[in-house]
Amino acid sequence: MLLRVLFGGEQKYVKLSDLTFDAFVREVCLKFNIPEGRQQDLKVYDQSDTEVDVDVFEEIVNQSPGTFRVMLSNKEDPGAVLSSSSSSSVASDDTIILNFTTCDPSEEEATAEGSQPKRPCHINYEAKALIEKILTTKPGGERIMQEYARTKCLTDATRRQMINILTAAMTEAHGSSPPKSVRVMYAQGIVALFPYLEDPFSKHGYEHYYDPESGSGYLAWRLKTIQRKTAEERGASGSKSPKSGGPGHGQSRVFTAVKVLSDEEVEAAIAVLKHSADDDTVREKMKATFHYRHSMVNDEKKAANVFSVFPRFLDTPGLIEQDFRLLFGEGTANKFLEKWPTSLKSKVIKESHGLVPTNELLNLLRNAELAAEAENGWDSDMSAILLLLHLLPPSAQGRKRPGKMSASQAVDHLIRFLKVGTSVQLHLDKITQRTQPYLLAQGSIQSSIHAFFIVIDNYAIPCKATCSVGALDELFKAHYVFGTSYSAPLTNFFTFLQTTAYNIDVGETKETPRVAELRARMLH
Repeated sequence: MLLRVLFGGEQKYVKLSDLTFDAFVREVCLKFNIPEGRQQDLKVYDQSDTEVDVDVFEEIVNQSPGTFRVMLSNKEDPGAVLSSSSSSSVASDDTIILNFTTCDPSEEEATAEGSQPKRPCHINYEAKALIEKILTTKPGGERIMQEYARTKCLTDATRRQMINILTAAMTEAHGSSPPKSVRVMYAQGIVALFPYLEDPFSKHGYEHYYDPESGSGYLAWRLKTIQRKTAEERGASGSKSPKSGGPGHGQSRVFTAVKVLSDEEVEAAIAVLKHSADDDTVREKMKATFHYRHSMVNDEKKAANVFSVFPRFLDTPGLIEQDFRLLFGEGTANKFLEKWPTSLKSKVIKESHGLVPTNELLNLLRNAELAAEAENGWDSDMSAILLLLHLLPPSAQGRKRPGKMSASQAVDHLIRFLKVGTSVQLHLDKITQRTQPYLLAQGSIQSSIHAFFIVIDNYAIPCKATCSVGALDELFKAHYVFGTSYSAPLTNFFTFLQTTAYNIDVGETKETPRVAELRARMLH
């Protein structure tokens, strides 16, 4: 059996061929160069601080694989400062923390079937014990643990309280600028103690609490707030590996193999496109010129001319979908439309019940849960889509920029209503500055839309879809087809769809902790 042992900040594996107390003590001493004459001074304690001796050692190991505390009495530790999770040990003792886990095959099978959250085989029990000790000894901590035990998640208010309690304990023990290793340990401890809070799409699962690469996360943000209140701000170092996933970054992608045309062939195809009235011919020539167009939209100097060179986008619905499928393939193109009705919509509605119940939010919830057409407001799907926007509101833009925009204000960046009979061109003529793509919904009332358009700058591209979900799907895809970034107030909203629904650039896209937290809630 391999047992993981941490001694004075140094972690090693100890191999036991004979699962006895004497063999354990002997191997630990050999591994950490503890003098042979000091073996009799070792005392072993289980997680409840009950002493374990030779009579029960094997049974304890077999039944309760967890954290053991081994103390070498009457001698100060020459090695290193102990972890904060070992604060219960006496200062004059050498302390060894024994961490190991066993992977239950039945648990692994259940995880594969999606019935419980992902559980790594190497849980940081030291970090888990630290977080548990803080929450069980600090005011309000027990209520947090009880809420998680009851619901398998934490509300926003409870999560904020937990972060406040943990950062207060962290700064009390390590000062206002704790080392990165301490911040990582606290983040690891949170998802170890509360596994349903783990983000299964991130590298380690805890980055929304603290990401050591970017220095972001709920713990980091709270620490920065504490630092602002207690001292002058320190210059933040840049990310070592900036993430650049998502649209609008001028990156070429792996896409479906299409013959690359010569310059003469491209010119000929474009000429046919501008004059052909045959729908099949238009789609064929648009497919043939895909490489040229993809290169064009990723060139800042040429991107603005895409609609003058390829005006068929403006009168032939479905061309955005065709280009997106050439970029990512059929599987990715279908993901959102498959996930929304089967799981995403219901989970969005469920999560929205935990938001502050404003009149606007209550109206959206009522319409989202309706099976029939709503008398006032948007239809069921669009109401649920706007609820997702309320779950992922715009992030603050910093103290030097205008104040934070509300989710209600951000709606106009996602969709606008145009009463049937009103000129679409008149709407476009009123646009005075460049805009990121948004939906223009035309109908008699908001819950009965006859046509959707994607508005980019002063152009209106007709959507092939006539329903809210299909129109949003086309709007999302337009960002990649035309190489444009997300509207700032919608960055959290579209990033969530990108990584969680379409699974594009997972791990390569910069995400706020709010995005990762919501994904963790919905996927567990």
